[in-house]
Formats: sequence, structure tokens, C-alpha cells
Amino acid sequence: MAKKLNEKTIKTLKERRKLPLATPTDLAAAATRDISAALNQLLADVFALYLKTKNFHWHVSGPHFRDYHLLLDEQGDQLFAMTDPIAERIRKIGGTTLRSIGHISRMQRISDNDADYVQPLDMLAELREDNKVLAAALREAHNITDEHRDIASSSLIENWIDETERRTWFLFEASRQGDSTGH
Repeated sequence: MAKKLNEKTIKTLKERRKLPLATPTDLAAAATRDISAALNQLLADVFALYLKTKNFHWHVSGPHFRDYHLLLDEQGDQLFAMTDPIAERIRKIGGTTLRSIGHISRMQRISDNDADYVQPLDMLAELREDNKVLAAALREAHNITDEHRDIASSSLIENWIDETERRTWFLFEASRQGDSTGH
């Protein structure tokens, strides 16, 4: 014998038909909205920082070319590896993600660098500061996910904060000028 659906269930099913990408979640609608907005902002920043890092990777030159080229390649890979988990987390909680380069450019807080030439140490300094901006944004997003008790998003963000702090540290150490003894 089939169960008769109550009015609330029927209403919920009708609303889902109107929003086919609204993945079911136990988070409140306000939580989905707030967390999705914070994660989309992060996604835009990570894409912007990824492209800037790869830009500098492709255009670095000078006596430390190999070391800087490899460092920036590794950091670019790490940033790119963040993008899919961020976007998929947004979708898992019922949100929608960025859809275009234009969307990214409207949301990003990391500035582009379109200069024809940037000194290698200036590249490292700029990326170091950008990673510090990203770390602060990650902490802001963490506050939002904590507020809404989204443990899974908070956990991911905690790992990304650690990775971002590591990138910042490596960029700082790589840009230090040695004394006459090489230290």
C-alpha cells in the first residue's frame, strides 16, 4: 500500500523542481547561502592566485631561475588542487559555483599582474603578500562555516590555511638575501 505524501513534502518536491541544482542538505538555507558565498569568493581568489603564480612561473628569469621556476610550479599545482574541492563543497551543500572567467574577475580580491616584466624577488614578494591575503580570507570563511556548524567545510579550510601559510613561508625564505658568507 503506497503512502500518501503530506502537503509539506509535496511543497518541498515542487520547490526542488524549480531549483534543480539545489542539492539536498541538512544545513539551513541561510547556511547554504552564506557558506556558498564565502567559498565562491575563495574560489575566485584561488583561481586568481593560481594564474598569477603560473604567470610568474612562466616568466621568471635570472640566476635563481631553476629554483624559483620549480617553487612556483609546485605552488601553482597546490593552488589548482584546491579548486575542485572548493567547488564540489559548494555543490554538496546545495549552492552553485563560479561559471566563467568574468565571474572570477568580478569576485577576486587578489590583484592581477599584467606587467611585461617583473623582477624575480618582486614576484616572490607579491605572491607572499597575496598568500597572506588568501590566508586571511580563509580564516574569514572558516568563521562563517563554524558559525553554521559546517564541520566538513571547516576541516577543508583548516588544511588550506596550513598549505597557504607554508607557501607564504617558502616565498619569504626564498626571497631572503644572504650575507657575504651565503647565510
